Amino acid sequence: MLESSPTVQKPARKPLPDDAPHLMIVDDDRRIRDLLSRFLSERGYRVTTAASAAEARTRMTGFAFDLLILDVMMPGESGFDLARAVRTESTVPILMLTARAELEDRIEGLEIGADDYLPKPFEPRELLLRIGNILKRSATPPRQAIESVRFGSFLFHLERGELTSEGEPVRLTDREREMLRVLAERPGDTVPRQALVAPGANAGDRAVDVQVNRLRRKIERDPANPAFLQTVRGIGYRLVVTP
Repeated sequence: MLESSPTVQKPARKPLPDDAPHLMIVDDDRRIRDLLSRFLSERGYRVTTAASAAEARTRMTGFAFDLLILDVMMPGESGFDLARAVRTESTVPILMLTARAELEDRIEGLEIGADDYLPKPFEPRELLLRIGNILKRSATPPRQAIESVRFGSFLFHLERGELTSEGEPVRLTDREREMLRVLAERPGDTVPRQALVAPGANAGDRAVDVQVNRLRRKIERDPANPAFLQTVRGIGYRLVVTP
């Protein structure tokens, strides 16, 4: 079971690939956080931990996660409370962990929008299988390569990094061009702030917000009320394109 997991053989540690799924474990029990973090890291996952809902929210402002693993029974704000709040602004998959296995609790978690529910104690291998299944279900099919996107009077060609407005070129800095390219690769989708951070920069600084505001002044009629480059509170930004 989770406490000792004697039957689980530890694989050799390998460097994580850049596209390794990023999981966040939220549990007030440090021993469980450390055990699961070590176990999942050794099996190819990038893992961040938080001891409370408040700490989890702080982590989510700087990183995009592929799956949240939430303990239900936490002091103060429970895992149910956090899951309910997350669901108001994100579709990130959620797996609930709890020592309570009552049917009513499972139903509540699923009604909130959790993707799965695992009662404690559990075999780490079962958790591993459930994580894999959730990630497979939530995976999006690969997109076709996008050559250009249009928003309002603007046309942005991704490969050339050229922005024009009614045929006239719009001057961009290198950072503005790269940020616009990242946003244009996922038109209409929310892009986490972390994905817009310059290489080597701190994800927690405000440089991204400054660059976004400068870019808005070039493409928005009213930068204070953007129509194209919109803020998704607590997550990042999205580029609204014209069909």
